[in-house]
Amino acid sequence: MTVSISRQDAAALGGGRSILMRQRRDHARLDAMMNRWPAGGVPDGDLDALWQDIVQLVFRHAFAEETVLWPVLRRVPPGGEDLTGRVEEEHQEINDLIARIEQSPHDPRRAEWVQQAFALIRQDIRDEEDELLPRLRDAFGDRRLRRIGTAWEAVRATAPTRPHPGVPRRPSGNVLLGVPLSVLDRLRDLAPGGGPVARRASLVATGAAVAAGAAVLVARAARRAGHA
Repeated sequence: MTVSISRQDAAALGGGRSILMRQRRDHARLDAMMNRWPAGGVPDGDLDALWQDIVQLVFRHAFAEETVLWPVLRRVPPGGEDLTGRVEEEHQEINDLIARIEQSPHDPRRAEWVQQAFALIRQDIRDEEDELLPRLRDAFGDRRLRRIGTAWEAVRATAPTRPHPGVPRRPSGNVLLGVPLSVLDRLRDLAPGGGPVARRASLVATGAAVAAGAAVLVARAARRAGHA
């Protein structure tokens, strides 16, 4: 019988460095941040910062899943292709909705859209912890789960931090388009408010050089996860 990873301890999930524990920690962080939003405990001036923290974690986490985890799970029978396809659709829906929120900061429907995004993220977490991720536990030993976790963490570190609805959900298209965009995302994260022209130009030039190397690292990490 398949058991949700939410109901298992670290030893049962392959240890603290396994992909299952890494996923669960991210899910718990997301849930804690979303729970702060409607609770009224966040000063108005901090809401934007909290929102950006949520958005950045959502997209780094999802990109690493799509690049490392879902290609592995698609090869786990039965139904790996169908299950990952369903979660990819959830990711696209979240991406589209958060992009709309980001592009419409003064729309009166924004608060409603934020709650819709949170509901979609929570559903995605449940589907992953209850259906997809237990398949990894059933299919692989602890050592393989730790290797996949290492590859996932490497990709997560270079993943986009903002919504890009046009980026494919699957390799290699997501790597070719997503990694260069992740560099631009980080430039925007570091220098959101203008700044000196020379400094901005230097950041862009550096980002362009880093993007090519980052794409290579992401592709290598994904290959290691698939063949470890």
